[in-house]
Amino acid sequence: MLLSRIVEILNGDIHSCVEKQELDISSACGADLMSDVMAFSKENSMLLTGLINPQVIRTAEMMDIQAVVFVRGKKPNSAMRELAEEKDIVLLSTDLPMFTACGLLYKAGIAGSGKDCG
Repeated sequence: MLLSRIVEILNGDIHSCVEKQELDISSACGADLMSDVMAFSKENSMLLTGLINPQVIRTAEMMDIQAVVFVRGKKPNSAMRELAEEKDIVLLSTDLPMFTACGLLYKAGIAGSGKDCG
């Protein structure tokens, strides 16, 4: 699914790598524990999380996660946006709770990551 469609479904905002709206995302996971993300994420995926710190971006980079969605209205600060731009990772935010955001994406055709990460 194209990132632009994901933004639409989640009524989200893009905070980094705005030019990557045609990025194709095939799976996602929702987690606040980065150890779970490292154990269960897979290629060409997106992370939904309520954790808002630079470690999220570092984990995404290490696991080749293309996009991170911050849920519950949380937004990345300028240092996080700069790091994400440097690492070519899209940062999004939505006011939706994680459960609702994951459910909407699943209903729209996004697969879970492995055993689900969270």
